[in-house]
Amino acid sequence: MSLNLNYQPEVLVSTEGLTEEEWLNYRRKGIGGSDAAAIMGQSPFCTKRDLYYDKLGIKSVLEEEESNWVAKEVGHRLEDLVAQIFSAKTGLTVFPIRKMFRHPLYPFMVADVDFFIEFPDGTFGILECKTTNYHCQDKWANNSVPVNYEYQGRHYMSVVNLNVVYFACLYGNNEDEFIIRRMDRDLDSEADLIAEEENFWMENILKRTEPPYIEKPDLVLESIRKFCGPAEPDNDAIKLGSSYLSFVERYLELKDKKSEIDAEAKRLETEMKTAYCKVVEAMGVNCKAHLQGTAESYIISYNPVYRTGIDKKNLERLKLHHPDIYDDYVTVSESRRFSVKRGAA
Repeated sequence: MSLNLNYQPEVLVSTEGLTEEEWLNYRRKGIGGSDAAAIMGQSPFCTKRDLYYDKLGIKSVLEEEESNWVAKEVGHRLEDLVAQIFSAKTGLTVFPIRKMFRHPLYPFMVADVDFFIEFPDGTFGILECKTTNYHCQDKWANNSVPVNYEYQGRHYMSVVNLNVVYFACLYGNNEDEFIIRRMDRDLDSEADLIAEEENFWMENILKRTEPPYIEKPDLVLESIRKFCGPAEPDNDAIKLGSSYLSFVERYLELKDKKSEIDAEAKRLETEMKTAYCKVVEAMGVNCKAHLQGTAESYIISYNPVYRTGIDKKNLERLKLHHPDIYDDYVTVSESRRFSVKRGAA
């Protein structure tokens, strides 16, 4: 696909004063930057099917609080601070434009950009402000950008027709715990992204056709759980067509292979315990020991692990004697276990 770069972005709506629900409704009119990774099957948070449901306003059967809502809220609240630190470190001017933009050539593409950058030569770029925790900074290692942010940045550059995006990420509580990455426009990657987004919009959204699941199984299973709803144990067994046979046979093949590996792992675990029994006996009540070898020394620890909990018997007593407290603090969560039993044909 050869891209026409002779365009200016259109303004879909001013975001100044919009409620969150109004803002979300405008985002559903197109594909936003944070949607791009899901369309490419690279989102760590949702599947393409989840995005399809969201664009059509289809709510999940199970209304649950997002597990990462705190991280999202922190990121939102610290956007201005991240932009301020970026400006202080680079000397570049950053400014917001409180508008949602739309691509004039591909009107299904929209963008609500965090900040824009003005460079000394009078040109402009994009600033995306991110936050993460200290333990996740390795996702930015080797001058890289997390792949979901990369797709977001390429989407934004396409919509607003700019050639550079900076990512600024705060991962601590001071300005030294700060990551800056630059990403330049790549028209080949952009063309691929536009093609995928166009296919999703035209073939899935407009035709009301659910996209297939292509993501990691944990994301897929969570999506199925949310949109199918809780299990119905009293329902009769359904009959599956022959098209599912290959999946079941593959599952059983892998299960048998895993059983062999698990048995070997259990054997090795037993041998490991046998190996360190004498060491534990020598340590007694002590938690640390030092051992000098011929080539290197060893620091050995045998630390206690404490767990706070209520055993099953005491839980039953609590339910019997203090049902009000039990009901207030005990929650029931549902999970489902997949199994296959071989039977006669």
